[in-house]
Amino acid sequence: MPIWIAVIVLGIIEGITEFLPVSSTGHLLIAECWLPRQSDLFNIVIQCGAVLAVLPLFPERLRQFAFEWRKKATQDYALKIILAFVLTGIGGLIMEKKGFKLPERLQPVAVALLAGGIAFIVLEQWLRGRALGNEVTWTIAVAVGLGQLLAAAFPGTSRSGASIILCLLLGLNRPAATEYSFLVGIPTMLAAGGWKIFQAVRHPPVEAAPENWGMVLLAFVVASIVSFIAVKWLLRYVQTHTFVAFGWYRIGLAAAVGVLLFLGYTRQDEKQDRAPAPQAQVVHAAGAAS
Repeated sequence: MPIWIAVIVLGIIEGITEFLPVSSTGHLLIAECWLPRQSDLFNIVIQCGAVLAVLPLFPERLRQFAFEWRKKATQDYALKIILAFVLTGIGGLIMEKKGFKLPERLQPVAVALLAGGIAFIVLEQWLRGRALGNEVTWTIAVAVGLGQLLAAAFPGTSRSGASIILCLLLGLNRPAATEYSFLVGIPTMLAAGGWKIFQAVRHPPVEAAPENWGMVLLAFVVASIVSFIAVKWLLRYVQTHTFVAFGWYRIGLAAAVGVLLFLGYTRQDEKQDRAPAPQAQVVHAAGAAS
């Protein structure tokens, strides 16, 4: 497959799944069963593209932050975004200091997809007939900050999925939960992405191939366009629908991943790691796997 086609496909996957509660990381890991694995820097840059693209979809909030920041309601909402962001940031730094590395195998992805799907369906059943509010409380802000950490630790969880589930559980209605989850996610993902880009550029992996910036830019643009369309659709969808469909989708995808694992499918780099290396290349293979 030509690399530009693989790059476009990855950009589309990232754009669709970054904000939808289905896990972009999980989908990218699944896609790597067939597509060549890209560098961490590539994945970070296209993720930032998907995040930046949704800013125009919140014009009213942006206007409030820019021109009505003296109002107590605006300050209160902004502080609750900052609180969730800070909690996630501190937790992320602690995880990094402890040497935590995100699992990149399909088994935990399948488990997290299944757990999240069941959680959505059970929660929506429990919410039937219950009145939900539109005020983000400090409890919700704390819960979302911790929920984002949960998503960071388990691929397939979905940052937005974990945040929305916790918001709904604490009484926030679907449109308000979706908006708050996304607005917290924007600075969180941009800060994490910016930090990782800085690290990757300043301390590139010793044996890493030179980055193809033309392909990175192509994926960045594709992810941005697709993300804008996907989030615009979702913001309208949640006005009149529940998240049950996403729950069933996650369960179905978890089942599909289980079938792939049963049939012996693995990601491209896992296949390379498991392949026997000639004696002269043992050191190189070990370095690539680390």
